[in-house]
This record gives sequence, C-alpha cells and structure tokens, in this order.
Amino acid sequence: MAKTRIRPLDGEAAIAAATADGVAASRDATATATRYLLQCLADAAQGNTVEVRVPPFGAVQCIEGPGHTRGTPPNVVEMDAATWLELATGRLTWAAGIAAARIHASGQRADLTGYVPVERP
Repeated sequence: MAKTRIRPLDGEAAIAAATADGVAASRDATATATRYLLQCLADAAQGNTVEVRVPPFGAVQCIEGPGHTRGTPPNVVEMDAATWLELATGRLTWAAGIAAARIHASGQRADLTGYVPVERP
C-alpha cells in the first residue's frame, strides 16, 4: 500500500503555521510541515543514496547514486524538526547548519547542498 501524500495546499498551510514568527507551532502543524518538505525533497532528488531523518516525524531516502538495502545506510543526514524547517525553507544554509552542529551528516554523499531550500510545487 502506498503512503498517503500530503497535498500542496495542506503542506503549505502547515509550513506557514509552523514557521510563523513569535507563534508556538502545534505538534500537528510541525509534523505535517516536516513530512511535506521531506516529501518534496524526495520528489526533487529521487534516489536512495542518502537518508534524511527528522525524528520523530519522518525520514526519506533521496539523491541518485549507489543505494543500500539493509541495515544502517552509509550516508545519513539527521536534524531536529526546527532545523529541518529552517533549512528546507531557506532560513538556514547548509554550511551554517553544519557549522553550528545543528545538522549531523555522516558519509561521503551526506550533503544536501544544492537540494535546499527544497523545491516545492
């Protein structure tokens, strides 16, 4: 059974709610925005070389290249939801996130430069 996709209208509304200045976002808005932006990343950078994890909300495999099928993938990018929302919407650069240790990346191909901010429909 295929995963249910988040519609762009719902995803964009969740992003707006989750990134509004001075407003504490609900867990539902943060979860939907995070999953929607992960979905957009997977659509724009199809492949299974890098696994992007945003616990506890979701993970996707993306970027063309050699893949893996079992166990821990060799290329992993992990961050919290707040960092992912900033990175995916262009409020944080990849370099700044790495320098501030807000993004944890392991593996030769674990680099989202050129894929963030995330393309959205």
